[in-house]
Amino acid sequence: MTYETIRYEVKDGIALLTLSRPDKLNAFTGVMMNEMIAAFDRSDADDAVRAVIVTGDGRAFCAGADLSSGANTFDFAKHGGARIEYEDDAARDGGGRVTLRIFKSLKPVIGAINGPAVGIGATMTLPMDIRLAADNARIGFVFSRRGIVPEACSSYFLPRVVGISQALQWCYSGRVFDAQEALRGGLVSAVHPGDKLLPAAMAIAREIADNTAPVSVAMIRQMMWRGLGMTDPMDAHRVDSRGILSRGASPDVREGVTSFLEKRPAAFPDKVSTNMPDFYPWWDEPQYK
Repeated sequence: MTYETIRYEVKDGIALLTLSRPDKLNAFTGVMMNEMIAAFDRSDADDAVRAVIVTGDGRAFCAGADLSSGANTFDFAKHGGARIEYEDDAARDGGGRVTLRIFKSLKPVIGAINGPAVGIGATMTLPMDIRLAADNARIGFVFSRRGIVPEACSSYFLPRVVGISQALQWCYSGRVFDAQEALRGGLVSAVHPGDKLLPAAMAIAREIADNTAPVSVAMIRQMMWRGLGMTDPMDAHRVDSRGILSRGASPDVREGVTSFLEKRPAAFPDKVSTNMPDFYPWWDEPQYK
């Protein structure tokens, strides 16, 4: 499969998705949106992929939306030639389509923010599980300075990642801040020199790929993220109990326990493509809505 705006490669169980419009600082376009969604569809369908790393080509991660349309960049009606109603599918923002797809990923997602990450370049990282930044990275939720509002579901994700006060401070001001401030604010978990960033992300992905059961990791990812929307711990108890009951009888658990007792690396047999529990996806059931 070929792409125009990204690169996608898999090596030793790790998928590396690289935003690749370096001459435009990897600015986000509709083509990039579709290609990123397709790449996550691809990683989910590939049992050989155990984790996904997202980074940028060149000196930027993603400089935000491509503003080559000038003042009409965010005026969807000007692009489509017809009035768009709020309920129309065409009214959905492209960044949100990407973040929702990342949110649904069955594989862990690590953001390696290698340079400027502004607007959608920042918000697309929010549903990623772990974010690392290069020491020269600059990040900004600049929407108020462009006369628009945060997009890409960031009004959901950002307060959950960094807390409501920090989220509002960054979004109210719209200013661009450095990697150390991102670290202090909890947006990234570590800052690395530029040449050490990708190896650090790879090390995290490698630990997951080499030691864990794919189905367990897929379940944990959805249990944790969707648990953020639960209103009572009993909702979590229901899901946890189903998970323990179903996985407890699985070949993965037999292998996990046996390998531990035999003091050897585990070779988990279950696959995400075929062995997800029969109650997945549980959030579609009435009691979880």
